Amino acid sequence: MNPDVVQTALAAPAGSFSLLSLFWQAHIVVKLVMIGLIVASIWCWAIIIDKTLLYSRFSRQLDKFENVFWSGQSLEQLYQQVSAREAHGMAALFVAAMREWKRTYESGARTLHGLGARVDRVMDVTLAREVDRLERRLLVLATVGSAAPFIGLFGTVWGIMSAFQAIAASKNTNLAVVAPGIAEALFATALGLLAAIPAVMFYNKFASQVGRLTTRMEGFSDEFAAILSRQIDERSAA
Repeated sequence: MNPDVVQTALAAPAGSFSLLSLFWQAHIVVKLVMIGLIVASIWCWAIIIDKTLLYSRFSRQLDKFENVFWSGQSLEQLYQQVSAREAHGMAALFVAAMREWKRTYESGARTLHGLGARVDRVMDVTLAREVDRLERRLLVLATVGSAAPFIGLFGTVWGIMSAFQAIAASKNTNLAVVAPGIAEALFATALGLLAAIPAVMFYNKFASQVGRLTTRMEGFSDEFAAILSRQIDERSAA
């Protein structure tokens, strides 16, 4: 066995268990595993912070639009206000439906046949786009949550294997010699859990939030489609 590996594995004095020393004394493969898990953890926390702010802002936008929509303001005035800026959530559904509605009337169509189906279709497409924006990068949390413990375990197995090889080569089984190498290996498992636990918890939380927000938008889509359908029937009968 390479004497440098033996020297590295056994160089840590008894009681040298600081996180930094455990990292520097670890085998190069274990170091790479640790670095990957640390990067994954930082990436997950960046997504967690971003999604927390996004969902909070998105929910406030839904509340604000619902209050304005049901305030009794005319649809034409509301469309002029909302379409003048970038719209998301219910506002995006409303703008998409009203744009299709106005396009039909402004084109001078002789019949309104199929208008309701087209409005439903454009709202479905817009809804899918909004849900996709809400769910973007959630797969990263799910992947890290499921894979990080196994990656950490791989680093632990590799580190323990290297430590045992070094111990066998030195023929020294004293606990003071064995403990640092084992601690370095177990540190990789700890990092894997550190990355996985928040990722799983927040993925479940965010998936539930996306479900609730999607249900609200679907409810508005159905209500608005019913309103436009009544107007279509009234104008067709006129």
